[in-house]
Amino acid sequence: MENAELPRQPPPGPSGLPLLGNTLDFGRHTFDFLQSCRRDYGDVVAIEVLGQPFYQLNHPDQIRHVLIDNNTNYTKGSFLTRQFGEFLGKGLLLNEGDDWRRQRHLVEPAFDPDRIAGYAEMMTRVTDRLLETWTPGEPRDIGADMTELTLEIVAAALFDIDIRTDAPQIRQDFQAVTDEFRKRTARPVSFPPWVPTPRNRRYQRALDRLDEFIYEIIAQRRTDPSDDVVSALLRAGSDSNQELDTSQLRDEAMTLLFAGHETTAVALTFTWYLLATHPTVFETLYAEVDEVLGEDRPTLSDVPKLSYTRKVLKESLRLYPPVFGILREPIEDDEIGGYTIPAGSTVAMNQIVVHRDPRFFEDPKAFVPDRWSSAFEAELPQFAHFPFGGGPRRCVGERFAMLEATLVVATIAQRYRFELLSNRELTLKPSVTTKAEDPIIVKPTVRE
Repeated sequence: MENAELPRQPPPGPSGLPLLGNTLDFGRHTFDFLQSCRRDYGDVVAIEVLGQPFYQLNHPDQIRHVLIDNNTNYTKGSFLTRQFGEFLGKGLLLNEGDDWRRQRHLVEPAFDPDRIAGYAEMMTRVTDRLLETWTPGEPRDIGADMTELTLEIVAAALFDIDIRTDAPQIRQDFQAVTDEFRKRTARPVSFPPWVPTPRNRRYQRALDRLDEFIYEIIAQRRTDPSDDVVSALLRAGSDSNQELDTSQLRDEAMTLLFAGHETTAVALTFTWYLLATHPTVFETLYAEVDEVLGEDRPTLSDVPKLSYTRKVLKESLRLYPPVFGILREPIEDDEIGGYTIPAGSTVAMNQIVVHRDPRFFEDPKAFVPDRWSSAFEAELPQFAHFPFGGGPRRCVGERFAMLEATLVVATIAQRYRFELLSNRELTLKPSVTTKAEDPIIVKPTVRE
């Protein structure tokens, strides 16, 4: 359709304040605000945040249009670059065009199914090592534990290094960096990053430490290559006479380290919260783990047999998707749902909204792993459940993450049950990922 023929009426949406638009509502009550937009205005909703027009898409067919059917008309866009460019640079998450395709081609071998299979023993071994530090009955910040665990796993798998000593500081630094992005969105008027306020200094110190850690890995791999992603990127650049400079290597390594651990840590944290608050589901999980594993450590061959464990993870990813929204920017005007989506605007496709839509999920706020029958999945629209995105930019680490999460849950459930000590009612906050406002504290007790 030619641009001149596109319908020009704007989509409906909530009224906003002069200059600020909907920024305050979005920043203060992000998830409730996005849910209310779907409920009150339908499948295409116009909002304005930080001076940027957004078009919230709430139907799976519209999401498929953007991510698959017309994906060549959409880029990651300037909004994401402005928000996260200083942190992730031109790594795989934010880059575009031929550079992105080249990066994806270079990184994909690390996530080849055969190679991922080789990580399974390491994943359970590192999980066992974490459990050796637990004292039964002693409260645990399960989010901190899962973050340090997934950091150790991704560092071993993708970078061939042991970061047990560094993991607590790296976790804290990533948290400081991502918390800063949340504050920038929630507070439309604030000091720019270069002003040396205490908050800006904390952020810059954390980013500097992370950079130093990544640059040390790069320097080591230049002199001592290994069977890891950084070495592979160095070899590929040398073979093609297009060696990546240190800045490009930094961006790629930072993206892989962050994205490779953060989303899985969030998924595991919410899974343990859900299991601790749903003892009947936990008992069903125990029964499966006992039947499949007995007292043996889970292995790769056990994973297909852990079908209920996978249902638990799918349902957790539905209720609390680690990535709560995907953003794209149209290159040219597009038509979606009978409305014009102007070039240069931002399209938002929010998993946390679509995953809780009663049109696709009965009793959508309930934690019901058994809903994930084969018949249910066969009838579910493709993008009614999309925790790993979709289309050409679907998460390259999906298989890795699901294998890791399945093995971690099975390994821990063999030995422990959890009692929730923190507030049962969660307050969610948007950061780079979906987070609980307060730490989720559990008391592990040994299973009898």
